[in-house]
Amino acid sequence: MEDQLQTYLDQYLSSLSETKRKKYQSFSSGYFCADEHNANLCAELILIGQKVATCSLNVWYESGEEQMPAIGHLQVVVDWNGKPICIIETDSVEMCKYSDVTAEFAYAEGEGDRSLEWWQKTHWDYFAKECEELSIRPNESMMLVLERFHVVYGK
Repeated sequence: MEDQLQTYLDQYLSSLSETKRKKYQSFSSGYFCADEHNANLCAELILIGQKVATCSLNVWYESGEEQMPAIGHLQVVVDWNGKPICIIETDSVEMCKYSDVTAEFAYAEGEGDRSLEWWQKTHWDYFAKECEELSIRPNESMMLVLERFHVVYGK
């Protein structure tokens, strides 16, 4: 983790009691989405509490490309330029087929009009591009990792 982000994380951790601080063992930093506009938008939606969930293709974790999310993990959410916006804590992690994502989860993702229809179109397009990069075919049964989180520290 870069020095600026580590300092931001340390500010939060130092505000906690020793007991609470010790419960955190897993840390990362990063932005959401794959382009500047959406990365910055998602960071703001997270900060205001509108975006409290996210998902990704399970294949990234199966391949070892990414570490599987874990409950209690802290992430410094950054904007596209790497500026820290807030810190989130992962509350839950579950597996789900693309076709089984619910309207409630789509709403919790907090993007677009928050409808399942909007979520399905946008995420299908996004996951199809990721699948193309991986030389696999997207399908309704592709497994996703669904995460829910809350902001523990912000600007």
